[in-house]
Amino acid sequence: MSKIKEVIVVEGKDDTKQIHKAVDADTYETNGSALSNADLARLRKLQASRGLIVFTDPDFNGERLRKMISAAVPGVKHAFIRRDQGAPDEAHGSLGVEHATPATIKAALAHLYTQTSEPPEDPFTIRDLQAAGLTGNSHARHRRERLGAILGIGYGNGKQLVHRLNMFQITPAQFTQAMTKIRQEENG
Repeated sequence: MSKIKEVIVVEGKDDTKQIHKAVDADTYETNGSALSNADLARLRKLQASRGLIVFTDPDFNGERLRKMISAAVPGVKHAFIRRDQGAPDEAHGSLGVEHATPATIKAALAHLYTQTSEPPEDPFTIRDLQAAGLTGNSHARHRRERLGAILGIGYGNGKQLVHRLNMFQITPAQFTQAMTKIRQEENG
């Protein structure tokens, strides 16, 4: 197994243990949802020398950390797991990367996204989500969850999803292909 060049940013030691079961990589543990200026300075230095992959939990605090790092450290890559992939068994606690299988971790690391500061040529709007049935109906939440899973960009409400589609430069063709798959799943 070859070593991953980038440093993977995780929330804690249990995440690191699970990452090491899946891949050979160095991790940087944030030890929770707070990042100090010293942490951000270290992350900037790591990004400049080796690159970073942000791989936080699919929950509120994980998303908060992801946004803080993205704002402070341009060009980081992102790996996502779905909420159900990070769900604990009955004997363990909170939702997170530490509960993902090695296969799930490898798959997430195989589908990385890089945030860019430049808007794509054809940015998505809330109207695109409305037209695709991703807002304003009883199936919208499930469809957004599936779209985020298929595209590997995680779940978001309507506003967050528009932001993610644009931030990760999802193309109209990728969007259409994912929506086709969702409709096929819904129709049996």
